[in-house]
Amino acid sequence: MVESQRRDQPTRETPPMSRAIENLEAAQERAMAIRPKVGGFPYLAETLRRAGVTRNLWYLPACQSLYLTELGPVMTVGTPLVSGVAEVPKFDRQALVAALRRDQAGESMFPEFLVATWRAGVVRYDVDLVGRTCSYFGCHGEEYVEHYPAVEIA
Repeated sequence: MVESQRRDQPTRETPPMSRAIENLEAAQERAMAIRPKVGGFPYLAETLRRAGVTRNLWYLPACQSLYLTELGPVMTVGTPLVSGVAEVPKFDRQALVAALRRDQAGESMFPEFLVATWRAGVVRYDVDLVGRTCSYFGCHGEEYVEHYPAVEIA
């Protein structure tokens, strides 16, 4: 019985990297190399779109990010913003917009942006790379949508 249980247990071996993961990571590296400090998000988004990413769904405060790509879906999991049981902050559109403007001005790093977004009551956001929109959602159906500009990448 013990032997069969051992065989049924998942292994911790790292599976070979898929083409979808390789493609996503390469696109992220390219984007970070070319994006300006101020107003850099559209460059990241366009680089990902050109690499076949159609959507990026973020779940806060877990910091889980699902990339929907032409080569298959890819999930990344970052460091959670909270652990255990936590109250969800009330959705605060003004605080969310302030966090967005700080980020767009290059005044915050991405981890700070995530914290500020969570504190503004955002439980998830959806980046539509084809439609060039970012939609932010609170837990009671609140929504704020922002369009981002098209950019040219050489």
